[in-house]
Amino acid sequence: HALIISPNPIGIKEQLDGENNLVHFCWFEGLHTKLIIKSESLVNAQTQLPFDFIIQPDTYTHIPFAYSNSLLEILAPALRKERISQGLIDFGNEILKECNAQTIEFISKLTYAIQRTFTVIFREFGEPHHPDKTFLLKEASCRDLAWMEIQLLRNMGFAARFVSGYFFIPAENPNYELHAWVEVYLPGAGWVGLDPSNGIVTGQNHIPIATSVNFENTMPVTGTIRGDSNSKLTTNLSIEIVN
Repeated sequence: HALIISPNPIGIKEQLDGENNLVHFCWFEGLHTKLIIKSESLVNAQTQLPFDFIIQPDTYTHIPFAYSNSLLEILAPALRKERISQGLIDFGNEILKECNAQTIEFISKLTYAIQRTFTVIFREFGEPHHPDKTFLLKEASCRDLAWMEIQLLRNMGFAARFVSGYFFIPAENPNYELHAWVEVYLPGAGWVGLDPSNGIVTGQNHIPIATSVNFENTMPVTGTIRGDSNSKLTTNLSIEIVN
């Protein structure tokens, strides 16, 4: 991983945040008209089998289940749910009924059903919509769908968190953007990735950058400025296969 910042900061600290995401905290002095951040990473994307795990103990293979007391202490923030509409809950319960309450089948079919039911759109600015708004509109950005699935899963007793990163598909002249998906915690499996925009369990083409129980903690760049000025943000993302 390489990070280049211009103008040079007077201080920079590499650290882990409260959820074990790598963060570079920088500070500057003086007046500046431009801030450039260039980050390069080499990712070893090994082939992953999506269901290469065993849920243990087997009480978690059926829904509903209850996390152990020791897990509840750890997972409590990822279980904090918002109130959502009965219509959205019914959407989840209908899939649960089709799956005969089988955990793995449910999370897979739920993710696929969201992709099949909702139209994915590009929405450059703004935080994720409330899940009820996304459910009503039936069209949403990747972050809207991820936050809706997280809240539905939490309301059904799952610990779930937000993931921000990149989804790589080899193509000519690709236009890559920041992507969002979901991770759900299953004992024995750990955090399992679900991508509702594509209707799939995540694999080697998903490159996670940050995870959090709250979407606002996964922004790639945050900060504050002092003074009176206008600003404009532009980004460029390139992902290439290195032989």
